[in-house]
Amino acid sequence: MASTSRALTTAAALLTGTVALYMTLVAVGNITDFGTNQAFVRHVLAMDTTFEDPDLMWRAVTDTRLQDAAYVLVIAWESVTALVLLLGAWLWLRRNGRTRARRVSTYGLLMAMLLFGAGFIGIGGEWFAMWQSEQWNGLEAATRVFLMSGVVLIVVNLPHGEPAEG
Repeated sequence: MASTSRALTTAAALLTGTVALYMTLVAVGNITDFGTNQAFVRHVLAMDTTFEDPDLMWRAVTDTRLQDAAYVLVIAWESVTALVLLLGAWLWLRRNGRTRARRVSTYGLLMAMLLFGAGFIGIGGEWFAMWQSEQWNGLEAATRVFLMSGVVLIVVNLPHGEPAEG
């Protein structure tokens, strides 16, 4: 039982750390190369590479100040998510506070899932019809991160040899 517990704790630490690394690289990349994904966000929000169906185009956000504000909020969310996940991974590695490590990791993973699931897949993909764009379509990448974070969330919340609560 102790070796299973140790293995699951190690898995939770390493997998949380993997998502933390990914989110850190995404945030740092967006900060240091602001313009690349700024163009992506602008095109998605402007809906200028969709089918431009008049029944949907009222949703388009064409004010570049609003587009850039949305992008800055995304970067801030990514940065906080990365920090929360880094803390979660560190707590797992300390091995003396699984409950806190689980809680912090769960929050960070949910933050990633909300960004990629609700933000990019739901709002970007459906509301702003990103799925219609051949050039500015990030649904596949968002789905990968959403699923990866979900799998890690499951591992993090498996019983790690502690007695059941309640």
